[in-house]
Amino acid sequence: MNEENQYIFDQIKISVWSGFDNKDDIQETITDLAEDEGGDEDLLNKLANEEFQKKLNEEKTWPKITDLDLLKNAFAALYNQGVLCLHDAGYTMSDGHYDASEALDEYPKNKFIGYCFYHRQGLETAMIGGGLYLAFDHVNGDVPEKLSVALLIKKELETAGFTLDWDGTANKKIGIPTFDWKHRANNNI
Repeated sequence: MNEENQYIFDQIKISVWSGFDNKDDIQETITDLAEDEGGDEDLLNKLANEEFQKKLNEEKTWPKITDLDLLKNAFAALYNQGVLCLHDAGYTMSDGHYDASEALDEYPKNKFIGYCFYHRQGLETAMIGGGLYLAFDHVNGDVPEKLSVALLIKKELETAGFTLDWDGTANKKIGIPTFDWKHRANNNI
């Protein structure tokens, strides 16, 4: 496989195994990247279909409840406490904050006190066994209020059964160092 096709296929594998993108999303990505990078669209579609099948076969061996299911439940509990939680929010930290701001605009002004998210770079790190790290912030406050949001997140993650890596400061993400990334294709968030 040439360098262009390998680059595109590496991006496709991340999209397939992240569990957020369906076949139509990936077809669109292949078309765009093949046009931009000079890849072989037919070959990439074939490889993407094979990768989807590999993932579907592997999903059959996964536990009934995955770490992502536990995280989804923790996020739902946080939502009920006024913390908006976003999955796969942009590609970088600044993208994630922007996506959170955009999402907050869709709700009444005082519905949420804060938010948390992980972005695509963090998701990619989790997929290779590097843990999942959640950024957080308060909607209107400063450090004390930001820490109050973090403590809510910490409590729900620990209640879900996660062991955390966090120094208790407002400047460090809350980490789940042993997060096992398994997101079923039929379980999109």
